[in-house]
Amino acid sequence: MDQGKIGKFIKDIRKKNNLTQKDLANKYGVTYQAVSKWENGKNLPDISLIKQMSQDFNISLDDILNGYITKKETTKKNYKKIYLILLSLLVLGIIIYIIILLNQNNDFKFKTLTSNCNNFNIYGSIAYNQNKSSIYISNINYCGASDSTNYKKVNCSLYESHGDTSIKISSCDAKENINLETYLEDVKFKVDNYSRVCKEFSNESLYLEIEAIDEFDKTITYKIPLSLDDTCKD
Repeated sequence: MDQGKIGKFIKDIRKKNNLTQKDLANKYGVTYQAVSKWENGKNLPDISLIKQMSQDFNISLDDILNGYITKKETTKKNYKKIYLILLSLLVLGIIIYIIILLNQNNDFKFKTLTSNCNNFNIYGSIAYNQNKSSIYISNINYCGASDSTNYKKVNCSLYESHGDTSIKISSCDAKENINLETYLEDVKFKVDNYSRVCKEFSNESLYLEIEAIDEFDKTITYKIPLSLDDTCKD
């Protein structure tokens, strides 16, 4: 999968529909900086947003992922190419969601995760069925007051809270001598086959915790609750 081609394709879609980056950002509830990163091939929209773009602009999901409009005729060779594309997405960490969308024999459903914090814009998804769930979080953007501090060390972890107890689900590699915005550009979480099912998550039971240590060894901690777009009923 070529992120650069996908980004150019999204840019072409936006321009053909007479939308600015800000218009597209508002349409999908993200920042215009996030749209800029998509179009420059530095990041990809969450799979739920790609699916929504496919519906909104009447373009097939395969065309968006290919980065160009394919012929409408479907052949065995075309299906084979699509299957190979899906395998390549597995390497990049999002194949599980593509398979769920295209495979009609499974019972997975999606819920969107967003931040409930004024300083951060975060977008992700939970794919779930009655037995397990998978969590994917990307596009973490710091939008608080200007902070150009070059921290000695920054790290980020994903937690689930149970009353007074918190369980660490996943962590990203810590980095040194880096500012907060630059660090978050590469932060992503992908948790497959998580044992808890969606209905066991209460709203804001999942949260991110970011720790930044400045030159005076003072630790600044951001706790960012994550909200589901709707309660998991199944």
